[in-house]
Amino acid sequence: MAEEIISSNFIHDFIDEDLEKGVYTHVQTRFPPEPNGYLHIGHAKAIQIDFSTAEKYGGTCNLRLDDTNPSKEDVEYVDAIKEDIEWLGYKWDKVLYASSYFDFIYECAIKLIEMGKAYVCDLTADEIREYRGTLTEPGKNSPYRERSIEENLDLFKRMTDGEFPDGARVLRAKIDMAAPNINMRDPVIYRIAHVSHHQTGDKWCVYPMYDFAHPISDTREGVTHSLCSLEFENHRPLYDWFLRELGFETPSRQIEFARLNLNYCLTSKRKCLQLVNEGIVDGWNDPRMVTISGMRRRGYPAEAIRDFINRVGVSKAYSVVDFGLLEACVRDSLGANAPRAMAVLRPLKVIIDNYPEDLVEELQLPVNQDKPEMGTRVIRFSKEIYVEKEDFMIEPPKKYFRLFPGNEVRLRGAYFVKCVGYDTDENGEVTAVHCTYDPESKGGNSPDGRKVKGTLHWVSAKNSIDFEARLYDRLFVNPNPSDESAGSFKDNLNPDSLTILSGCKLEDGIESLKVGDTFQFMRQGYFCVDTTSTDDKIVFNRTVALNSSWK
Repeated sequence: MAEEIISSNFIHDFIDEDLEKGVYTHVQTRFPPEPNGYLHIGHAKAIQIDFSTAEKYGGTCNLRLDDTNPSKEDVEYVDAIKEDIEWLGYKWDKVLYASSYFDFIYECAIKLIEMGKAYVCDLTADEIREYRGTLTEPGKNSPYRERSIEENLDLFKRMTDGEFPDGARVLRAKIDMAAPNINMRDPVIYRIAHVSHHQTGDKWCVYPMYDFAHPISDTREGVTHSLCSLEFENHRPLYDWFLRELGFETPSRQIEFARLNLNYCLTSKRKCLQLVNEGIVDGWNDPRMVTISGMRRRGYPAEAIRDFINRVGVSKAYSVVDFGLLEACVRDSLGANAPRAMAVLRPLKVIIDNYPEDLVEELQLPVNQDKPEMGTRVIRFSKEIYVEKEDFMIEPPKKYFRLFPGNEVRLRGAYFVKCVGYDTDENGEVTAVHCTYDPESKGGNSPDGRKVKGTLHWVSAKNSIDFEARLYDRLFVNPNPSDESAGSFKDNLNPDSLTILSGCKLEDGIESLKVGDTFQFMRQGYFCVDTTSTDDKIVFNRTVALNSSWK
């Protein structure tokens, strides 16, 4: 991974400054996802920043699951997060959980109460919101703000013992209800939730809020630089307040960067979960989703995603990245590494009238013409072959150089063939095309030097593999699917985001097909064997077309 470490940026400038001043003697980062959904392309950016920064400075990076909200979390998500990080090519130093610090975080809450810096509040969530004020008006103090330390300790213990129902009381930090930063207006730091936790079981019925648990977990863990996305910038004063008031000697430093915004994509976990639950997509790993598991299933190489994030760079400025850049990175990676194959998605039979009836020739083609070291593959040629339906027209327009009556084309790696006729059914649909071939043009070159303008891919009818092709396109037609002015995000769905073709034909020279195997199908694009593929029913996903069709 060393060759892919992100280039220097403002985060590294801050770290260099801290190391030079002796604030820290080493660098430790962490990637802290909440296990309430699957990771997406935005998380991939955070993963790369967290892990690569630690690697650059010879430090460590932990995976810490932020499991402070058990009602929305699940072990399924924990396992998926681990798998996605490893697939991207990164290795954590330790796997930790915010719940591992619950005892210590609870002690910190008690300490704040004893210092007169926290109090139990009986206001409802709506009342707390009303008391908080606005961006232009200060908030007002809760009527419970001046409870005595003894009363607060007693009430918090009774909250912990399960005496009160959900929502009855909360513990709030006592800061400043007139603070310009609304996050500093007595934020809630503990709430009641009678929910079983996937790590701690039923030990707790009070759980810390993210803003309280996060800085304490960071510093307790030894994190030197807490790297997070820009929406947490306004939370940094609160992050620092907790660590300062609790007296940590060497607190963690929070540094924010701009999150990754990709057009035509949806990354909101809530909305993605809605797509999954309503059956609009085939689970979290649907190849149209920009979840890491969805991109992996579609056939995106991990190195292409890392390359994409490097190209986007690290900054503080808000920006929206074009989805075409991600696709370009995928093409660059697959173009250099994917083996080639010939596949026909919409087959039309071609009968070569003057070819020997029982002859089957073995022809040699490169596995990847750009990488001779990958060797050659064997394809078989016979009297009957398949080409794409679009490669034949009875009455073609100008500059159509494929098959039509009287025209000659080159079959890639095989022969010149000339169209001499065609068969139709009772509806006038073409069922077969008849050609003759030039035996002297083997390999696709004519000995007399005549030129042909059309070169077609093909598959032998006798020697082919049947498969199903799933052609994926962008899930949304609106560059900003969440734009409420255009209606619900579901109103922006692309009705043509998935086309399924059965009866497709693939050359049979491929020795074996395993889930995840990726090929360039000539003239078609890059395709990947899907997770649902079996020996009885082979399924390929189109990863990306050879060239972008989006303008």
